[in-house]
Amino acid sequence: MSLDDAIQQMSDKIKGICPSAEIKTVKMSDEEARLSVYAPAGDIQKIQDATFLRAIDLLNSDGLDIQVFVYDKDAPPPKG
Repeated sequence: MSLDDAIQQMSDKIKGICPSAEIKTVKMSDEEARLSVYAPAGDIQKIQDATFLRAIDLLNSDGLDIQVFVYDKDAPPPKG
């Protein structure tokens, strides 16, 4: 599986749980990407639960490191 395929698969999984989630993707290398997900507080745990094992599977089976960080879209941005 390619990195782009893995990103799309993970994004589809997130959107299936929370259609209003905003996903920002940064490719760190050919094998690593970070997905920053901004979702309502009530969906954060569901997204984390749904993506955790899949991320581990992608790392073990395909050598792809897809990191998913989920944030409350309604929380004020951190100061600093």
